Amino acid sequence: MLKQFTLLALLLSSAVSQGQTLTTNTGTPVGDNQNSKTAGNNGPVLLEDIHLIEKLAAFDRERIPERVVHARGAGAYGEFVAASDFSDVTKADFLSKAGKTTPVFVRFSTVVHQNGSPESYRDPRGFAVKFYTEQGNYDLVGNNLPVFFIRDAIKFPDMVHAFKPSPVTNGASDPNRVFDFFANVPEATHMLTWLFSDYGIPANYREMNGSGVHAFKWVNDKGEVTYVKYTWRSKQGERNLSQAEADKIQSTQTEHATLDLRNAIDAGNFPKWDLYVQMLKKEDFEKLDFNPVDVTKIWPEAVAKPVFVGTMTLNGNPENFFQEVEQSAFSPGTLVPGIEPSEDKLLQGRLFSYFDTQRHRLGGNFQQLPVNAPKTPVTTYNQNGYMSLRKQTGDVNYQPSESKPSVKDDAKFKYSHSPLSNVETTQAKISKPNDYAQAGELYRSFSKKDKDALIYNLSGALKQVKNKVVVAKMIGHFYQADREYGIRLAKELKMTREELENLISH
Repeated sequence: MLKQFTLLALLLSSAVSQGQTLTTNTGTPVGDNQNSKTAGNNGPVLLEDIHLIEKLAAFDRERIPERVVHARGAGAYGEFVAASDFSDVTKADFLSKAGKTTPVFVRFSTVVHQNGSPESYRDPRGFAVKFYTEQGNYDLVGNNLPVFFIRDAIKFPDMVHAFKPSPVTNGASDPNRVFDFFANVPEATHMLTWLFSDYGIPANYREMNGSGVHAFKWVNDKGEVTYVKYTWRSKQGERNLSQAEADKIQSTQTEHATLDLRNAIDAGNFPKWDLYVQMLKKEDFEKLDFNPVDVTKIWPEAVAKPVFVGTMTLNGNPENFFQEVEQSAFSPGTLVPGIEPSEDKLLQGRLFSYFDTQRHRLGGNFQQLPVNAPKTPVTTYNQNGYMSLRKQTGDVNYQPSESKPSVKDDAKFKYSHSPLSNVETTQAKISKPNDYAQAGELYRSFSKKDKDALIYNLSGALKQVKNKVVVAKMIGHFYQADREYGIRLAKELKMTREELENLISH
């Protein structure tokens, strides 16, 4: 028996010696990773145990600030292949030739809820794509739904606060707070109709469409501007969950969508999406009964026909979730020549907010992290700060300069020209808000089954709202979108017309 034990010990010792040697962060071999250095066998631990101190200090700092929104997410690598040459409308190089392939990293996410929350909650889904183009990175940061709740970034913190837990109870998202906010935001009627239909709970990330949501500008070499909206169409088909189906999933697992994506890629079942754009010229804007850069509106296909742009395939899983998914950083301000932001007031605020939150979460040099770094060389005099990893050489760190070789800007990459005339600063609602028309059109486009699910989901949430004035206002919004829509909700909530009129008037 003793011989057998000795042999086993020798085998284990040999296995350890043949493996990689554990090191500190500086590469120094570690002699003992199981026992701290002490003063005597039973004495106090010594501060000079550098490995112990480093190990604890690293552990203490493993968590970084959670994203305020889009905290719960999954990611994957892949490629995008352009379908045609679009250089007549944009100088974006990755769209300049049919068949041109661009590597991508994609992050899918829920929006409101915290990291680790169930992926079966009713919630929009983030759909963010980072294109590693030859002209630098381009981030197409959108959602699964084609519109949004609000049209002005000044409302965004308030909207998120309404969705988040109460600062008093820290309880889960409360319909009393949510609808107290939206009762006074009629522009949200369209998005709420999407959200409380079964589209509000995608079955998983693979069987989910995506949207750039905002209008953007494509600019060609002549400086000509075309406004565009993006749509991703899943080649796996689009599938959503009823509330009952979502509840069943939630009872057994919280990460079904993350695992579904990872397992499919591991099995070689690579998910694909086709990218389409709709195009409008500025001179066509006045022909429409809504503002085309209003993020609460879609562009009907009769107005702007979708044009096939290319196909994205996801074929690689991250090797380390934290480094590649949690530290991935997206911003609608990460643009390439030929793509610019529109005048959309929500988008304009996001241009600041997304960069700002990434600098808070990850530090000022977050774009140097491997998952965020461009594949093309970087030439910049931005320097130093926390975690500065980019190699910097030479004495000249300023421009202009007569040094050789010189670094200069290039006029062909200037922003497009946007003429303004007879303009004064103002704070006002946009022209042609038309808050209800598209919500009504969406409701009428639903099948009977989808309408029934919408009324069931929405009335279920409104039944939890204690303030009946808020309930009456919400019914009023949906009634203005479509008469049947409002009447069905009122009936389900057992509220008479006289009661509604009395509540709203007070």
